[in-house]
Amino acid sequence: MGEGRRRRVVSFLLGITCIFVSVGLSSSQGTNADDVAVMRKLATLLSPPGWSATGDPCNPRWRFVNCEDGRVVAINLASKGLGGSLPNDLNKLTNLRELQLQRNGIKGPLPSLAKLSNLQQLYLDGNHFTSIPPDFFSGLTSLTSLSLDDNELAPWVIPGDLKDSTNLADLSASNASITGSIPEFLGELPNLQSLRLSYNNLTGGIPASFATSNIQSLILNNQISPGKLTGGLDVLSSMTQITQVWLHTNSFTGPIPDLSKCDSLFDLQLRDNALTGVIPSSLFSLGNLKNISLGNNMLQGPLPTLPAGIKVDSDKLGNNKFCNPQPSPCDPRVMILLSVAKGFGYPQRLATAWVGNDPCSGWTFVTCDPKGNIVGLTLVKQNLNGTISPDIANITTLTKLFLNDNNLTGPIPDSLTKLSRLQVLDASNNNLSGKIPAFRKDVILNLSGNPFIGKELPPAGGGGGGSGGSGSSAPNGDTLPDGSGAKTSSFATKWIIMIVIAAVVVVVVVAGLIVRKRRKSKGGHSPLIKQSMGKIEVASSTGNGALISEPTSQGSSGHTDVQVIESGRMLFSIHVLRRVTNDFSEDNVVGRGGFGVVYRGVLQDGTQIAIKRMESSVVSSKGLGEFQAEIAVLTKVRHRHLVSLTGYCAEANERLLVYEYMPQGTLGQHLFEWRELGYEPLTWKQRITIALDVARGVEYLHSLAQTSFIHRDLKPSNILLTDDMRGKVSDFGLVKLAPDGKFSVETRLAGTFGYLAPEYCATGRVTTKADVYSFGVILMELIAGRKVLDESQPDERTHLVTWFRRVMINKDNMVKALDPTLNPDEETFASICKVAELAGHCTARDPFQRPDMGHAVNTLAPLVEQWRPTSPDHEDEETGSSFHMSLSQAVQRWRASEGTSLTSDLLFTQSGNSQTSVEPSAFPHSFASNNAR
Repeated sequence: MGEGRRRRVVSFLLGITCIFVSVGLSSSQGTNADDVAVMRKLATLLSPPGWSATGDPCNPRWRFVNCEDGRVVAINLASKGLGGSLPNDLNKLTNLRELQLQRNGIKGPLPSLAKLSNLQQLYLDGNHFTSIPPDFFSGLTSLTSLSLDDNELAPWVIPGDLKDSTNLADLSASNASITGSIPEFLGELPNLQSLRLSYNNLTGGIPASFATSNIQSLILNNQISPGKLTGGLDVLSSMTQITQVWLHTNSFTGPIPDLSKCDSLFDLQLRDNALTGVIPSSLFSLGNLKNISLGNNMLQGPLPTLPAGIKVDSDKLGNNKFCNPQPSPCDPRVMILLSVAKGFGYPQRLATAWVGNDPCSGWTFVTCDPKGNIVGLTLVKQNLNGTISPDIANITTLTKLFLNDNNLTGPIPDSLTKLSRLQVLDASNNNLSGKIPAFRKDVILNLSGNPFIGKELPPAGGGGGGSGGSGSSAPNGDTLPDGSGAKTSSFATKWIIMIVIAAVVVVVVVAGLIVRKRRKSKGGHSPLIKQSMGKIEVASSTGNGALISEPTSQGSSGHTDVQVIESGRMLFSIHVLRRVTNDFSEDNVVGRGGFGVVYRGVLQDGTQIAIKRMESSVVSSKGLGEFQAEIAVLTKVRHRHLVSLTGYCAEANERLLVYEYMPQGTLGQHLFEWRELGYEPLTWKQRITIALDVARGVEYLHSLAQTSFIHRDLKPSNILLTDDMRGKVSDFGLVKLAPDGKFSVETRLAGTFGYLAPEYCATGRVTTKADVYSFGVILMELIAGRKVLDESQPDERTHLVTWFRRVMINKDNMVKALDPTLNPDEETFASICKVAELAGHCTARDPFQRPDMGHAVNTLAPLVEQWRPTSPDHEDEETGSSFHMSLSQAVQRWRASEGTSLTSDLLFTQSGNSQTSVEPSAFPHSFASNNAR
């Protein structure tokens, strides 16, 4: 073979060799190194058949694994009988689209899947996973299906990260230890069609956002939390695409909504709740309805006739409150009373009390005459919400209607004026509004304690609608429409009427004397009487001591400066409030909050006021609700440690509250912003004095006021300080009526995170112990001088309550928790430790372990320094008098200090048989004024 030919052969062989080497290298290096490492760990931990702890998952491809371009894109190990656990770096498989591990026996914590932006299908149900990391759902933007059912996870809440999974169509996490409430954002996921969250520890209600969602299958049954899911089902009526609803074995209340627009609904499971009211007639006319269960509720009215083709629960709708055991009409009187209950939202106490088909046979709150006519409804202090139903007018024999001391809103129906036999209507102490219908002259009408009665409020969501005219003044203080001719009187005889008239005369006389005195001393106008357009406007007295104005005279502009006293508070015109704040100048701003801006103003008589002006953006059902609630509460309570409501304004779109002015700002400013604002840090004495003031104010709300309230938003920014650094509780927009006994009341979650009690956050149910928890947090802030949530602190100290309780375990560590500005001596440190112990009890996780506010008052009171004489010899420092002096010597000393003479003194004091004449002015002013009668 020639040399040239030999070289060509060698070159060819070398080329072939290089090709094979290249192919071999390509095969061994083609799979991503991170994918290979993770998959090898997975093979070691799970030992699936055909997997090697040293192999390449893509070359050759392992069973149940799919690869594309050297990346693992799918793992399907469903029902393989696997044990073991998952590697903590599973999220390095960044091209993974499918992960199916369902129905195995895999244990241990779930690893984070954060940033697996390609992951679409994730099935982990039917395993033994023990926990789920906080960032598990972070960045799963392509996720379409998720199943976590039947795992033994530690309690967890659905995180907000899941809202970024906008492609999610199927979310299933039943029996997965989920706690908290169902988040609103789930209803905002545009592609979510199936939601299964049964057998968890969920609380609260169905989110309002579900009304506009695309959810078709809603499975929330059998929650195992103590309170279960609660609230009403109105949201279902708007879910027109819904096909399947499983809500059984929860604590839902109220009526079954009208589902006539839910044409696709075929399966409705509502048994074992606390539903009330009449079953809508349209329910059984749904063309696709095949399965329904309604047993073990408190449903009322007639038992429906069940159409053929619909499968019902085995007890045939049993264990409800139907009027008859068989499908047949109810007594007409029953149906009328149920329509009345509908206005109140079909409350459970009426469902329990109104049972059977004869309302005159033992129905609570109902009075009948011997002929079986309903003559009386007495629904007093039943914590009723909702509105007064116009259907009450259908009880044509009604003579007495008592609805007082509830939470009713809206107007009094005009239809009630048609009740020809009505003698008494008492709807006092509610939150009614709107004009008062023109009742007959002989109807006894009591509407006191309704701050907005006689005023047309704008509808929810804002809008116009003026404050409404006050109309004519009625003898009992109720405002009636001009020209109504209605007459109201007290509940007794002519003697009472005479007393009321006498009281009016006394008020007018006293008002006149006040005017004379003020004009003499200051030359100003009385807030009770003001001259306008040549007329004198006098606030007259009501039968219950409240004051209401006579009609005011207005100029051509339509404005008036008159300050009207109504229900014991002033109704300010917007014109007055603009003037006293220099047209709401920025120079007069003293604070800002979620409600709006607070301004300082000065009235004509020099009184300083604080004016809280609602922002137009929050003039909504929520904002107006808080506005009305604050007025309603502060017209019923008064205490030296609660900020007083001076008045309010409700004109057109303006909503303003007027308070006494607190010159020292808020406790929060003095605790957390004292350096920036140039304040001195609070001393320990000041702190515990303020704490005692707050405790006394809240104790009054809880147990000493005529009606008990829960504040729900105690925090340092809602504690205002007087000139002498005494505390007053403010901001009553979230106040809730406290339930009787130790029962909780369900309400929407409101307040400020960090100060909310754990059970309130978890269940939405609140008792007075929620305020005790908030008070305990404030005590911790007073001790530590830092906010309850402080992101600038290390992670273990971010949440003050958790860290503080940990520090309290060892008293020697208490120094670490103290505000450095306190620098306590031994006596002060002992006081701090006692307050810290109280704070620990107040913030106990179990509400039953927390004390009531009376205990807090009793604990703090001894720590606040009591009064004692400033000088041991008991000598008056101002006058130098002593109890060892004779009376005449004392008089001489006092007269000398007053610079007056003893001549023409005419007050006689007797000692033995002698008499000395002394004028009352010889005594110090306070002594003389109190004793010279």
